Formats: sequence, C-alpha cells, structure tokens
Amino acid sequence: MAIPSPTGQAGAVSDLLAGILREDGFVVERPEGGHPVAPAVAVRFSSGRPGRTLQFDGHLDTVHLPFVAPTVEDGLIRGSGASDMKGGVAAAIEAVRAIRDAGALSAGSILLTAHDLHEAPWGDGRQLDQLIRDGYVGDAVLIPEPMHEPLAVIGRGSATWKVSIRRDGPPVHEVRRPVDQPSVIAAGAALVAQLKTLNDRLSQPADPLCGSASVFIGQFHAGEIYNQFPQDCWLQGTRRWLPGTDCRAVESEFRALLAELARQTQTEIDCDWFLIRDAFRLDQADPFVTAFQSVYRERTGAPLTIGGKMFVDDGNSFWTLAQVPAITHGARSGGAHTIDEWVSIDDLVRVAEVYALTAAAYCPNPA
Repeated sequence: MAIPSPTGQAGAVSDLLAGILREDGFVVERPEGGHPVAPAVAVRFSSGRPGRTLQFDGHLDTVHLPFVAPTVEDGLIRGSGASDMKGGVAAAIEAVRAIRDAGALSAGSILLTAHDLHEAPWGDGRQLDQLIRDGYVGDAVLIPEPMHEPLAVIGRGSATWKVSIRRDGPPVHEVRRPVDQPSVIAAGAALVAQLKTLNDRLSQPADPLCGSASVFIGQFHAGEIYNQFPQDCWLQGTRRWLPGTDCRAVESEFRALLAELARQTQTEIDCDWFLIRDAFRLDQADPFVTAFQSVYRERTGAPLTIGGKMFVDDGNSFWTLAQVPAITHGARSGGAHTIDEWVSIDDLVRVAEVYALTAAAYCPNPA
C-alpha cells in the first residue's frame, strides 16, 4: 500500500508483489496481458494430483485520488487501496500461503492473479480480459472486492456514455444569435426527455435481486456565461442492463436514438460509448457455490444471504469471457473510491481462512 498505483500505473507495486511471492518460494509468472508497463502477477500452487483449479483474482490499481500513505490504528488498516482492494489481495495471498504451509490441498490447484487496469474510467479491464483469453483462468474464481455480503448471484452490465452535441458557427452573444441556427441546449433537453422515456420503459421488468435496466444522466454542460448562445454541449451518464441482454444491441439502440435526434434537431451528435462489464448470473447449485456457502456457514454459523451485485467487477468478465462462476467476497471495509479507505485486519484474517478452506473443499473434486 505504500506504493502509489493509480490505474494504468501499477507497475511498481506489481514488481514488489512479484518479489514478495518469489521470496515466499512461489514460482511467479509475469504475463503482460497487453499492458507491458505493468505486467500482471500470476502464481500457480498445485497439489500434484488431479482436481479443480480455484482462482483468487484481484486488482492492484487504485482510483485517481490524492495518495494517502498506509497507517494501522484500532485494528484497521487505512490508506489508499486499503479497501479497494490491496487489503483483499493480501488476504488472498495469505490464503495461498496457509494452504501450502498446512499441506491442506489434497488434490487440484490454486491460481493467484493480480493485475492493473481495473478502475474505470482510467482502465477498461482489458488486461484481465487478455489474461482470461490467454488461459489464466480457473474452474471458479474468488474475488476479494470490498463486499462481504450478500452472496451476489446476479448483476447488471454497465457502460458509460458521453454525448456531444454541436451546431455550425461560433459561440455568440444571445442577442446576435442567428435565427436559422439550432440550439444545442434545446437538443440536449430533448435528449434528457427521450432518455427519461427510455428509462421508464426499461424499469419493467425488474429483477427482484438486482433491480431493472436503466439509463442515467449525471452531467449536462453547455456555455461559458449566462447570455452566450453556445456552439456545443455535452451530457454524460450510464446505461445498465440485465443478464440475457445483448450488450451490442444496447449500444446500437442508444446510437440509433441519437441519430434520429440529430436529424430532428439539425445538430451534429457524437457519442463515446465505454463498455465497463457485461451482466452476469451465478448458478446457486454450482458445486463452487455450495462449497463456499458450506465453508462460510461453518466459519460464521449461518450462510450468506442471497442478493444482487449493485456494481460491476471482474467477476462479470470471467462469466462473460469464460463462463466461469465467480464469487465476490471481501473483508469488512469502507471508504472505497474516497481518500478515507479502511479495512478490518480481523476480517482480512477471516477472508483468508474462508478462501483457504473453500479451496480445500472445492479443488479435490474432478474438474
């Protein structure tokens, strides 16, 4: 955590992690995944006997906020990446160490991966996507993101969009506005109205666990002063969809709406569309899920409640690209995407135990 690693610049912390793992006696691989400035870190620990491979996967990059050096106080680790998610990566590493040192893996293997380019909008997940395509993927995945409940079995896909609306001619004082020039603000307002209509339509049907598909506007900007007739404006927001929806069709529908609005308003409209992750669904009857729930119940006295995932993470990528089940489960923490991140040390220990015990229960069975 003492090494700053904003998204796209996780090379130094990746190198340090690789060194720590080598000192621990692991054979470390450094696949680039299309991002040579910060090669990923991969470790394989095998029992030497056939079985399933359980993957522990985490990201080493942090959001682009002012760096906060790590401190330890009152049972908490504080600082950049404590919650999201260097604390979780540390717990996953400790799980691999523990199961190796205890000789607790009777069959199968563990794959540990850590990478960059996770946090949007600075990263687009392409390093992990390439790692998956290159075979750095297990039969199931545990992801120690900062969510310790519920057990998310469904999650929406997500994309961000930025729409720019332009007209011919320069910005001018309102009293010198050409009568034949369209208003980009009026066009933007029309887009707001159309997206509200679209959002109303998307609200049904809703999934009881993760909600409904949606389109959201978070920003609308135009002009430099109150009495200027602006030349352009831009709006930015998100689009989310349920599992079973073709993400390409979602983008095509959005672009078709914009093309028709440009025709109606006689403006030029461009759109930057950024796919974050596709939607996912987790089979609750999968042996991985039952093994995890059994371990969690033994460790805590009750199984995790079933729910939906409100955000998107790398589990969506494993499901989309490899049809591999992934469970997001991390330590009790807070302050993710702020300058006040923290994570509970005791709960990091719990997560390490749950991960190690899940591997011991899941991996020995035939793949």
